[in-house]
Amino acid sequence: GMIYRGKRMVNWCPVSLTALSDEEVIMKAQSGLLYYFKVEMVEEPGRFLTIATTRPETIPGDTAVAVNPNDPRYSSLVGNHVVRPLPDELSREQKFIPIIGDAQVDFEFGTGVLKVTPAHDKADFEIGQRHGLLVVDIMNPDATMNAAAGMDLIGLDRFQARKRAVEKLRELGSLEKEEPYQNNIGFSERADVPIEPRLSEQWFLKYPSVEKARMCVEQEEDSVAQASSEIGSAEALPRQKMHFYPQRWAKVYDHWMTHIQDWCISRQIWWGHQIPVWTKTIPRAEAATRLPPQLKAVYDKASKGEVAELDVNRTAPAARVKEHKHAAVWVHLSGNQEGPTQLAMEWESQSETIRIIAATDSPRAAEELEKMGFQQDPDVLDTWFSSWLWPFATMGWPEQTETLKKFYPTTDLVTAPEIIFFWVARMIMAGFEYMGEMPFRNVYFTGIIRDKQGRKMSKSLGNSPDPLDLIAKYGADAVRFGTTRSAPLGQDVLFDEKDVELGRNFCNKLWNACRFRQMQGGETEGEIRPELLTSDDKWILLKLHAAISELTASLNTYRFNEAAQILYRFFWSEYCDWYLETTKAVFFGSDERLKGNTVAVLDFALSNTLRLFHPFLPFITEELWQGMGYNRDLPEDQGGRTIMFARWPKPFDLDFRDFYGLDDCYLESVTAKYELVTQGRNLRREGNIPSSKKVKFVFKPINELIPHQSEVMKILLNAGALEVDPNFEP
Repeated sequence: GMIYRGKRMVNWCPVSLTALSDEEVIMKAQSGLLYYFKVEMVEEPGRFLTIATTRPETIPGDTAVAVNPNDPRYSSLVGNHVVRPLPDELSREQKFIPIIGDAQVDFEFGTGVLKVTPAHDKADFEIGQRHGLLVVDIMNPDATMNAAAGMDLIGLDRFQARKRAVEKLRELGSLEKEEPYQNNIGFSERADVPIEPRLSEQWFLKYPSVEKARMCVEQEEDSVAQASSEIGSAEALPRQKMHFYPQRWAKVYDHWMTHIQDWCISRQIWWGHQIPVWTKTIPRAEAATRLPPQLKAVYDKASKGEVAELDVNRTAPAARVKEHKHAAVWVHLSGNQEGPTQLAMEWESQSETIRIIAATDSPRAAEELEKMGFQQDPDVLDTWFSSWLWPFATMGWPEQTETLKKFYPTTDLVTAPEIIFFWVARMIMAGFEYMGEMPFRNVYFTGIIRDKQGRKMSKSLGNSPDPLDLIAKYGADAVRFGTTRSAPLGQDVLFDEKDVELGRNFCNKLWNACRFRQMQGGETEGEIRPELLTSDDKWILLKLHAAISELTASLNTYRFNEAAQILYRFFWSEYCDWYLETTKAVFFGSDERLKGNTVAVLDFALSNTLRLFHPFLPFITEELWQGMGYNRDLPEDQGGRTIMFARWPKPFDLDFRDFYGLDDCYLESVTAKYELVTQGRNLRREGNIPSSKKVKFVFKPINELIPHQSEVMKILLNAGALEVDPNFEP
């Protein structure tokens, strides 16, 4: 009962010659003209009403003039008539159309008087339905004017007809003025031309599980509470919420779901899944002999008024609903048990024919129907009609296969915001309807990679780099990391090859840091002895703890560029620029125990860092993980075979920090030491002293400076000599 055929106002592409769903129409701001023309009142000759329109070419299709019944300027005119100016060749009486009152008419638009063209405007069609107006179609499917448009316009393209209609109004003295006007026009996504609202018989789907799908997406707390209070106790709504990243798309989704309309699923194109519906028309006089026996009994009762299932969707004016009859029954054809076929029939009270409709997904039943003279509907299904079933249809549904049980629902969907209505919303509704639960827990909306001028990448513009060329030049990891680092959550990215180059440099830095560790030799991942930890060791361990916490939080909220920035800051600045340089004071020394402990700290930091980097740099981290030997003592399913299975690092708990003496005071003291080094380096720059030149530095510390700290600072400053004098006076 969710799919039906009806004559409705649809979005029509006059180039592709097919209906479009609302989501396939792109609204664009257009600068045009607003035309003011006058019409004479029939009951008061010599009195005119002025009407404003952007589409004078549709005047021949006007079947009424509407005013708001609450508008004091015109309310007294309701029930009178005016003379429509076009087509000019018709007699005066043939051009009489009524003045009707409708509350939807906008007081402020134009003059407050609206021309009503039910066949060529959605709002006008609804007005026509409410008032039982005639529907006069004046255009061919290709948007050229037909005979109903009149002799002056017939055969012209709609835009040529607009110019000709304006000329004709001017000749008749009906055109009062023209003024610039900007409005939003719907364009066909397929052909990039303005669409035409068109009355057409199409197949529609009444969306299922709409309320569940709308309410499952987490909104801002205040709007969720308000929406929940409005729903009351209607249907069981989902408890678990789906999360959109970024959150702003949840409001867009909610607005669309709140105002959702039935989906036009038929397309008049050559490719696609042909609609599995067959029809056959027979004379009513032959119903007794030619109707399938399953329908004959139903027809007999319906003809006597005992059964009259009315289908409002298939009728036009409300006054004619009772003239249309429809009945349906599920049957098996000729003993075919492959699947039931739905047979239906419909007829008008005054019609001499009955149309029999059959719907089936059974190939055998389809063959039998064609042998019986049925013809399959030539329309095909909208591409998205099969796509909305993707989360479960690809895994054996409707059978409850092991694959379906394992992977439905999934955790994440990564997609583009342009298809939030085409695909995302529809998958959610289908998931609730056919699987009983949402298809995924999180939806991540990506941005678009654009060129430096903000344009979309395209072959015609020649502004799209070849990813394979970039990979060949910089490496796949560099492309991945450089792009991720420059892509804020849900925002478009202005592509710059320098970002990829930065990614390559970062990979080189990681490789060299691991090479530095290997050059020190010693046991791989040896035991860290707390009593041998230097303040710099404790500082980098605390920084690693902070990086793990921040990075995990960023990944959990899908802020991948922030995660990349955190890794960049920790590894490039804190680990390489500062900590690795401090270890040289140990490795250049003679204390073997201290060297072994420092190597253990390096291994611990690198082992965790490689795992943190792996989602961003999968290839180089796998190579280094194996090459450094960090996999050797691990079970195969925990990193022994591949870093992909290694456990994700966790922030250090209190016991770990207490055991190794990782107090926050080391963050302050070591950071202060590095700031002092920065000041010393600034003195070099101020004195134009090259960084490679050895110079003498004098420190006047407040507290005692141990020899190891002095050696560290000497290395960091590249000092020829370092004098520590608490009593120094310049």
